[in-house]
Amino acid sequence: MSGPVAGRPPSVVVAGGGTAGHIEPAMALADAVRRMRPDARILALGTERGLENRIVPERGYPLEMVPPVPMPRKASTELLKMPMKVRESVKRTREVLDAAEADVVVGFGGYVSLSAYLGARGRVPIVVHEANASAGLSNKVGARFAERVLAAVPDSGLPGAQTIGIPLRETITSLDRAALRAQARAYFGLHPQAPTILVFGGSQGAQTLNTAFSGAADALGRAGIGVLHAHGPKNTLALREVPGAPPYVAVPYLDRMDLAYAAADLVVCRSGAMTVAEVSAVGLPGVFVPLPHGNGEQALNAQPVVSAGGARLVPDAELTPQRVTDEVLPLAGDAHRLREMSRATLGTGHREADRVLAQITLEVAAQ
Repeated sequence: MSGPVAGRPPSVVVAGGGTAGHIEPAMALADAVRRMRPDARILALGTERGLENRIVPERGYPLEMVPPVPMPRKASTELLKMPMKVRESVKRTREVLDAAEADVVVGFGGYVSLSAYLGARGRVPIVVHEANASAGLSNKVGARFAERVLAAVPDSGLPGAQTIGIPLRETITSLDRAALRAQARAYFGLHPQAPTILVFGGSQGAQTLNTAFSGAADALGRAGIGVLHAHGPKNTLALREVPGAPPYVAVPYLDRMDLAYAAADLVVCRSGAMTVAEVSAVGLPGVFVPLPHGNGEQALNAQPVVSAGGARLVPDAELTPQRVTDEVLPLAGDAHRLREMSRATLGTGHREADRVLAQITLEVAAQ
């Protein structure tokens, strides 16, 4: 395969669609490539039903749609339609890659990545990045004929993968929590000095976290613990004001995660790959409550930080108001322990992954 035409800026195509966990690393890579090579041409692939339709244009990158190649898990009529769907998707993907004069395709998993890998195979060099502790099907396929295979953590299920962490937004990797603390507390209306717990369960919230923390709100308030709790736009919390207690601030959604991280001393959250990476990168001690679904990948995502001493893991079924009172509350008030956990979680962080992946991407593009 030949590299880019002499004198022409590199053309990078990123494919990571469907969920934010696939899209955000792709956008972080795009930003890092642009910092290294401001002249680089960057294009994102997506499908009509993914969140990339909103996120990619908001980040300032062009987006081209291709038909997804879903992989049925069992025999069905959809399985019989697969050959036709694959041909359609590969044809359209190749048209997009040709028009973009792509020098490299970087995939992050999800349906659109499978289309990208199949369309690029034998025509454009491929780089695969796996964010989860257990590799998805699309990346397992792409890794078979990729130039480079990267992973967030060891033992992802992709043989020979180089471990680099997860590419993250620069607003996260450069975050100085201590410097932003006062601003962040004021932004959310939190107590300026009280130990504060950040609670969130993803963009839609998590009922287990909502129930456990609303049930423990009185005890937290009486102990002088403040809370910033994102409960999800479709949910509400029944809270009673505790006289003299630090505020318990409940919001549907956190639009400034950087300030949320800066405001907190401890986070209680799910352990999706992106969440674990961000918490690690900013050095925030955590209590992870993995979503109990699939192959247990959220528990696997949390394990490196837990093993390093930067976080604790509580199974979803065991997070009750009493568990919050007995375990989370005393931890939030133990400044010495939180400092130790912060140092431990920083040691497992992902601050350099965007730069490393951008460098690898440009090297492959130049081959």
